[in-house]
Amino acid sequence: MQIWPGTAYPLGATYDGSGTNFALFSEVAERVELCLFDADGAETRLDLPEVDGFVWHAFLPGVEPGQRYGYRVHGPNQPDEGLRCNPNKLLLDPYAKAIDGTIEWDESLFGYRFGEEDSHNDDDSAAQLPKCVVINPFFDWGVDRPPKRPYADSVVYETHVKGMTETHPDLPESLRGTYAGMAHPVIVEHLKQLGVTAVELMPVHHFVNDSILADKGLANYWGYNTIGFFAPDHKYSSSTSPGGQVQEFKAMVRALHEAGIEVILDVVYNHTAEGNHLGPTLSFRGIDNQAYYRLVDDDAKFYMDYTGTGNTLNVRHPHSLQLIMDSLRYWVLEMHVDGFRFDLASTLAREFYDVDRLSSFFDLVQQDPVVSQVKLIAEPWDVGPGGYQVGNFPPQWTEWNGKYRDTVRDFWRGEDATIGEFAARITGSADLYETSGRRPVASINFVTAHDGFTLRDLVSYNDKHNEANQDDNNDGESHNRSWNCGVEGETDDADILALRGRQQRNFIATMFLSQGVPMICHGDELGRTQQGNNNGYCQDNELTWMDWSAVDADLLAFTRQVSELRREHPVFRRRRFFDGRPVRRRGQEGTPDIAWFTPDGREMTEEDWDSGFGRSIAVYLNGQGIPDRDSRGERVSDDSFLLCFSAHYEDIEFTVPGDEYGSVWSVVVDTAAPDTNERLVDAGDTVTVGARSLVVLQRMG
Repeated sequence: MQIWPGTAYPLGATYDGSGTNFALFSEVAERVELCLFDADGAETRLDLPEVDGFVWHAFLPGVEPGQRYGYRVHGPNQPDEGLRCNPNKLLLDPYAKAIDGTIEWDESLFGYRFGEEDSHNDDDSAAQLPKCVVINPFFDWGVDRPPKRPYADSVVYETHVKGMTETHPDLPESLRGTYAGMAHPVIVEHLKQLGVTAVELMPVHHFVNDSILADKGLANYWGYNTIGFFAPDHKYSSSTSPGGQVQEFKAMVRALHEAGIEVILDVVYNHTAEGNHLGPTLSFRGIDNQAYYRLVDDDAKFYMDYTGTGNTLNVRHPHSLQLIMDSLRYWVLEMHVDGFRFDLASTLAREFYDVDRLSSFFDLVQQDPVVSQVKLIAEPWDVGPGGYQVGNFPPQWTEWNGKYRDTVRDFWRGEDATIGEFAARITGSADLYETSGRRPVASINFVTAHDGFTLRDLVSYNDKHNEANQDDNNDGESHNRSWNCGVEGETDDADILALRGRQQRNFIATMFLSQGVPMICHGDELGRTQQGNNNGYCQDNELTWMDWSAVDADLLAFTRQVSELRREHPVFRRRRFFDGRPVRRRGQEGTPDIAWFTPDGREMTEEDWDSGFGRSIAVYLNGQGIPDRDSRGERVSDDSFLLCFSAHYEDIEFTVPGDEYGSVWSVVVDTAAPDTNERLVDAGDTVTVGARSLVVLQRMG
């Protein structure tokens, strides 16, 4: 086979129409072998002849898409010094654009003999490791254009490719659980009717099913165990050809874009699937362990672990940073995705020890002409010291607002002393974001996410029920801020079911009508349950999949209603924080842009805010200072609203404020009576807000 020198850039396997360039970084390597595999698994080893700047490379004429390959790296093997090269271990290319096959767990994948941590294992691992695949980079994107929705107009839908599509009765069986299934018209139409503008896909980077879970008959369902940062996981592909998942993923993005829906990827750059010092040698560990991982300073045998998964990517090393940035650019430029949600993002800011918003990673993102222009969402915490960093990310970032989640949950379950913080959270969390030059859209508002109870379970269980995970119910969060409404779990008590339905509507309406960006956890609009399991990471089965045969039609209709209300009225999608000053219109000074009232119609005083027992409050949102056209450019008649919140256990009479705020109001949302037709209320009149419910009034005159 001919071997030409090739080039050191780009890294990975790059097909140009006549052959393929292979390039692999390893500073520690003494020799690198490229291993090619035919359809029968026979291996051909080729030494990479050239090395420039620690990048080993070659060009192979005639090597085409579909070629399966891996690497063997020769170099020092001294685990106590952090050196773990072993040419007997086949290694995945960190830049592989596709990976074919799954891991067959075997002792050969490990650098030591089981039960002998300090031993040396030279068994060959090629038969047990999946293979990288040379892909065809060419794809007909047609007239694909990113929707580029402003944050203020966005509604994010966190979902799982398989969980969303596995049981849908209108999907062909061959497309269930796949990228093609996500692109099917029945799924797209469901998203559009909800007003969704962006799907946030749980990890689709190629990931590993942990051996511990496999031994228990479980599986890594969520996918937070990445081993390929460029490769869409083949487990979600209906294609049977090696590398076919890349074309299918691109087709999914194109279809969603045609529907005006952006694609955001949940990405896991904080760690890899190789785990701690007892983990397998699959890729990075055997290529250049010291470059890719943070090792303990005074004992390089061990790994720093800020993620709870055994290792942490070494963001202090330029090639690890390059890997992350190259991956992000690839997904934007080649796969046309529209943004990223960064799992345990605080870890990426630990250049030394503390979380540092001035770290190299943030600097690189800030100046990158591609990555800086897409949606960047941080999960602003990790498990290390000082890792909870809600509100502390740089200006161009948005964040999962964990404080919003906790406060809204506490308010609706009737906790004391939440009124003040509840007011701050539903108006955009200015206390967290305004001082850093950010706007309300920096807050990604959510009540539930994949990690925790579903919305239905949040109002049905006080305690987690994770027995199916086979960890004696010790896994998962124990402090859920949930309330079962009187009975733990399933019940046929009509009063409790009615209260649970009302609470679900309260959460959904609060989230959609808060300033910031709402994020729905998939299935919450349908009443999805995981039977009290708040940690479904290992349940790849009916427990976590969407059950399309058990749809709560009333809840779905309500979710669509409040989503449309948000979409039609810009006052719920403000681009700036409220300041409480009077709004001027046609040269006249009017009412403030926001005002807070007690149930008896008085403006809130300091004493009212400081009372620890208050559970009812009304807020006036003045829409006069906002452009009077909706998201479709149609004129809005009046964009001012009065929102009445009551977490009290009895009905409360709210007095509508005086004429200066509006003379006539229409009730447009009532979570206690969702089927009630719109009714008019005059200034100074009272409106009944049912026990634990929310009423929304729109000004009509």
